[in-house]
Amino acid sequence: MSLPKTHFGVLSIIELYIQGFIYDVAVALFLGTLFNIYLLLLPSRWTSTRAHSAITYICLFILLLISFFSFFAEITFWQEFESRFNFIAVDYLVYTYEVVNNINESYPLPLLIGGVLFLVLLVMWFLSRKKVFVSAFHGQMLFRKRLLISGGLLLITVLIPLIWSNSSAERGNNRYQNELSKAGIYSFFAAFKSNELNYNDFYSLLNKDQAYRLIRSELKESNSRFLKENNSIKRQIFNAGPAYKPNVIMITVESLSADFLKHFGNTQKLMPVLDSLADQNVLFTNMYATGTRTVRGMEALTLSAPPTPGSSIVRRQHNQNLATVGHIFEQAGYQRTFYYGGDGYFDNMNEYFGSNGFDITDRGRSIKMGDTYHTKRSIITNNQVHFENAWGISDEDLYDAVLRGSDQQYKEGKPFYNFVMTTSNHRPFTYPSGEIGIPSGSGREGAVRYTDYAIGQFLKHLQLRQWFKNTVVIIIADHCASSAGKNEIDINKYHIPCIILNLPQARKKVISKMCSQIDLYPTLFGLMGWTYQSNLFGKNVLDTTYQPRAIFGTYQKLAYLHDDSLVILGPQQKTETFLYHKVKNEQIPTHLSQGIINRAIANYQTAYDLFKNGGMHQ
Repeated sequence: MSLPKTHFGVLSIIELYIQGFIYDVAVALFLGTLFNIYLLLLPSRWTSTRAHSAITYICLFILLLISFFSFFAEITFWQEFESRFNFIAVDYLVYTYEVVNNINESYPLPLLIGGVLFLVLLVMWFLSRKKVFVSAFHGQMLFRKRLLISGGLLLITVLIPLIWSNSSAERGNNRYQNELSKAGIYSFFAAFKSNELNYNDFYSLLNKDQAYRLIRSELKESNSRFLKENNSIKRQIFNAGPAYKPNVIMITVESLSADFLKHFGNTQKLMPVLDSLADQNVLFTNMYATGTRTVRGMEALTLSAPPTPGSSIVRRQHNQNLATVGHIFEQAGYQRTFYYGGDGYFDNMNEYFGSNGFDITDRGRSIKMGDTYHTKRSIITNNQVHFENAWGISDEDLYDAVLRGSDQQYKEGKPFYNFVMTTSNHRPFTYPSGEIGIPSGSGREGAVRYTDYAIGQFLKHLQLRQWFKNTVVIIIADHCASSAGKNEIDINKYHIPCIILNLPQARKKVISKMCSQIDLYPTLFGLMGWTYQSNLFGKNVLDTTYQPRAIFGTYQKLAYLHDDSLVILGPQQKTETFLYHKVKNEQIPTHLSQGIINRAIANYQTAYDLFKNGGMHQ
């Protein structure tokens, strides 16, 4: 199927096999590492024991099973994606139920499993017939010689990924040659580590210059000026003024769907505090999250960028010193702190925030090896915690930590920007007993009610602070409580609330234009009259040039909604177009103009290009 697209020459084939041999050797060394260590440490007198024979056969069986399984899995994966394993394969691990059922419906699974097992046993029988195990079970080797052999192999195993990465095969212009040079297992773990899917290889593309012309046209505002030409979105934003520089505390609430609030149709009175706040402050009524994971929300709220294929930039390599929203606060003289009720090593959060200039305050029960950030980390101690579950401390305990830290920041005389990430509205839905009328652990409704109660208590204590009058509080969701719906990207399942409290210039205001999480800070900076440099994809929703749009992403699919026109981009350069009816939450397949499709592509293509090529860095 792919052969007509290869156009291989003799030298290309030779290069392909040389590179492929290196990757195959690397995979063989990786798979055999544990057994190699075992042989190194095995006392000579145990060589002829039954236990050693059993361990050898079991290890060989597992290694052969992995090899044959990955071989056949690669064939089916190539048939669909014309690629070695990539982040799509990693993604399949996340959706195990759906994938297993799909395979079961598409292939005779019992026959496939039986066939793999038969081949494994056949190889083991053949090796036994050739008596290759005789020396393994009866020969004796001095430790010095074993150390030389095993030590040498282990050294090569460590060195290979350092000097020969998966991207080493991507230097040529022929993608098929690049992919065929690789080894599936090596590519799988490289994708797992990098957490990304190469947009340029798998999604619809525009000419690069055209993509940047389109995105620059979309980002151009009446009060902005681009600072660089061509492949850049960096611009100066001018807001009339005097600039208001309050303290800013953003509470990013775990799994807060818009439909938990009365304002969006809920009749259960789950969130009386937020319902009241929504009536008296700045309220976004038509804002959408960019994803379905906490790290996606963090990415949108810190980078103000469209999601790119794979996992969030929060979890990726080379995400230090980015031109984040936090960097804009830093340029304005702010201290910055990331507060989290759990352990910030999870999902690489501490490393991401720390390496982008934030001090860290978290529970600190575990330390992730390899962290490189140099900002200050403060631990929430046991005597400061009154309730805790698997995900972290209660929201009340977290808010107490925020108040303590903010008090100290105020004493230091500089304005502060605090990014607060809650955990209580998360399974197992447990919280301190006696605070609300719903028993702890009884389900989502109790957790939502407690989340609202804790915010109310925080605001009561906050209002007693001397610095409250000069403090803006933002309440926003990281994502919705559920993403499952009748459509693959169900727009209704991305609808989130956002409220800005205590903003003097706009104490009560409803912003009803459709927008995205990435538009929060450009809008806030506009309301506060800031002039600043922006490398953000977000726009000021209140600007006269703003055109309603929202962006969404899963691990593989990328969606762009402009008014009622919905474009969904997928691997294999797939593009689907729909009309979206919000009231019925329906997506009706239809033909859209190429102009709308190109704008969708431009957003995602340029976001990926800027991150990969350093354009998102300071």
